[in-house]
Amino acid sequence: AEAKRLAIAAHDGFSRALWPSHTPLDGDLVFALSTGTSGKAPLLQDFLDLSAAAAATMARAIARGVYDARDAGDDLIPAWSSRS
Repeated sequence: AEAKRLAIAAHDGFSRALWPSHTPLDGDLVFALSTGTSGKAPLLQDFLDLSAAAAATMARAIARGVYDARDAGDDLIPAWSSRS
């Protein structure tokens, strides 16, 4: 259950980095998984911190992907780095 909640929290990073977000064209999908073998559940405050970090990390990953992208020969739209 916590892995599902963590994926939902990470999904909030899409809303921070993309506008509009959650459209049929943005491929917004996040996976979180766990082996479930430890038998431990995180403390609530620790899980809140982890969820906040997941959303921030997702937003930053999207921003870095846009910034670092380079044009390919058959692109229909130029990469951010080549825009003036």
